[in-house]
Amino acid sequence: MGPVAPLKPPTPEPALLPPAELLALGGLDLVSRLVVDGYLSGRHRSPNRGGSLEFAEHRPYVRGDDLRRVDWKVYGRTDRFFIRQSDAETNLRATLAIDASASMGFGAGGRPTKWAYGRAVAAALAHLLLSQHDGVGLAVFDAELKAFLPPRATQAQRSRVLEALEGLEPAGETEPADPFRQLAERLPQRGLLVLISDLLGPPEAFLPGLRYFRQRKHEVVVFHVLDPVERTLSGFGETGALADVETGRVVRGTPAALAKGYREELAALEATYRAQAHDRGFDFVSLSTDEPLGAALARYLHGRRVTLPSPTVTR
Repeated sequence: MGPVAPLKPPTPEPALLPPAELLALGGLDLVSRLVVDGYLSGRHRSPNRGGSLEFAEHRPYVRGDDLRRVDWKVYGRTDRFFIRQSDAETNLRATLAIDASASMGFGAGGRPTKWAYGRAVAAALAHLLLSQHDGVGLAVFDAELKAFLPPRATQAQRSRVLEALEGLEPAGETEPADPFRQLAERLPQRGLLVLISDLLGPPEAFLPGLRYFRQRKHEVVVFHVLDPVERTLSGFGETGALADVETGRVVRGTPAALAKGYREELAALEATYRAQAHDRGFDFVSLSTDEPLGAALARYLHGRRVTLPSPTVTR
């Protein structure tokens, strides 16, 4: 027998590559297919019908629903209230709202910017939802609504969403109140709202709008996207001040001196959102731009105990 060739390490799933390597493979079209068809659908394939972010024949109970439609058997198994839906009610209408303010253009250490990461998340979700014939829309905002596509369940919609995402760059200040108001007016039917943002700014800028969408019986998911540097305030060197890229406001002091207070404020911010999510019935998910896209989305979808469709590959 000849010498045995050394075993090669397994090639990682493309969706499990570091985000910078994955995004370097191609545009949003390719990236979204790799994330969904190469990882999420392949690992969570199910013969059951139903939305990727919804139960096949149920939706979570919201205040005001008819209690006669509660599925008490499901409650007995899960200790959670779900409403039985007819076939006509199970089609999901999702709107992906992505923050395109200047702060989303931040990225450090060779990682993608929050904008690049966030729009890749949006593209993957759009591909996933459209692959099972759910409607997908898009809203891009800073202090105004920069782009809006009403939810549609056609494959042509996927191209429209990708073109809109690739045609915009982050700029301006984060002021979501007016964009949220405009968006609510354009979404008269209840559906799913997915917010992708770094949430920089006081919670009072975002929470009234999120509560309003919940009052209108929309499902709400908030993806909080940060660069790892923003969680620790490390990696800025010995600079004597830090500046807000949106407002120009300067905070004097070295990152090391500011780090403890900053981390406490960030923890308080996330605690506020998590408490509101619990009280108001929406999901709050932390994402980091160094986490592989496939793993990040699969972690969230698995936590929702969802059933995903068999992968549908369009050429």
